[in-house]
Amino acid sequence: MIELKVLPNRSKHSPSQVLTDLQIHKSLGQGDVLVDGFGRNHTYLRISLIEQCNLRCKYCMPDDGIEWTPDENLLTDQEIIRLARLFVNQGVTKIRLTGGEPLLRPGIATIAEELGAMSKLKTLAITTNALLLKRNLHKLHSAGLNLINISLDSLQRKRFIEITRRDALDCVLEAIDSVLDYGFNPLKINCVVMRGINDDEIPDFVKLTIDRKIEVRFIEFMPFDGNQWNESQLVPYHEILDRIRQTYTLDKLSYGMSETAKLYKVRGASGHIGLITSMTDHFCSDCNRLRITADGHLKVCLFGRNEVNLRNALRDGAKDEDLLSLINDAVGAKHAKHAGMHLIANSKNRPMIAIGG
Repeated sequence: MIELKVLPNRSKHSPSQVLTDLQIHKSLGQGDVLVDGFGRNHTYLRISLIEQCNLRCKYCMPDDGIEWTPDENLLTDQEIIRLARLFVNQGVTKIRLTGGEPLLRPGIATIAEELGAMSKLKTLAITTNALLLKRNLHKLHSAGLNLINISLDSLQRKRFIEITRRDALDCVLEAIDSVLDYGFNPLKINCVVMRGINDDEIPDFVKLTIDRKIEVRFIEFMPFDGNQWNESQLVPYHEILDRIRQTYTLDKLSYGMSETAKLYKVRGASGHIGLITSMTDHFCSDCNRLRITADGHLKVCLFGRNEVNLRNALRDGAKDEDLLSLINDAVGAKHAKHAGMHLIANSKNRPMIAIGG
């Protein structure tokens, strides 16, 4: 008979709901390893392929840069594929490739092809600044990539250069046209809104959704190590909505429980908009996302300090069941919600570029 006892960091909201040894034993079976102590099932995995980027956006890259992880300490292609297959076999149905800039990763097409061949994986996505996207689009599409997010924070050339420190707006706009020509629907454009920097462009971004199947995602400015976050630059989502409504009539759309964005549509438009409200109206209770950093650490929360080093376990000869046990422990220790933007701003974490967007 298995003894029942309360496990630390795995309790739900009431004592009658705590997990037991029997449940933990079951959790190492297929499909339950990724369920945390609050009943959240993690079906979405973000994998950072590389830390480096060919842009230096202020909200992501510290002004004085970061010390890059040596190449030998980054996950190899086969390590990425092994971990991805392990997660997919446990119920992950969506994988997003991130960076840095993931298209700087040598062999990304091979990685995408291996992932795209996993029959249980429904969505293979990428988040990119699009500078290298046009030349890689055909092989990524052929490999099975079926969802693209492009990071773009200004539609004005001079301002784009100020934010990214590179004159490449035309390249990004050409990539957007190419993605739409390939039939990706919707193409998602991520825009981090910062007061006094690009918030006056909100209506211009909304205009992109009128005639094209684009989802513009307005993201609240979030604090990470070295990005000089301050609340005065945060534009809350309700203010973004108010500004849009000064020009357009909006209809609210329904969205899935684990969707990160609150979705709206300009009446009669082909595309729609989303608002990522991580700071002012968090969606932690429905979070289904996990992250693997380029150096092989599992993060169960974007804003959390806790990490589990899967790379070392892999290189020490861990079997699949050993890795599943590590993953299960990490997921089980996930907190109910993040600490709030003011505590996050004063807590130690990685810079965003070293986490994976």
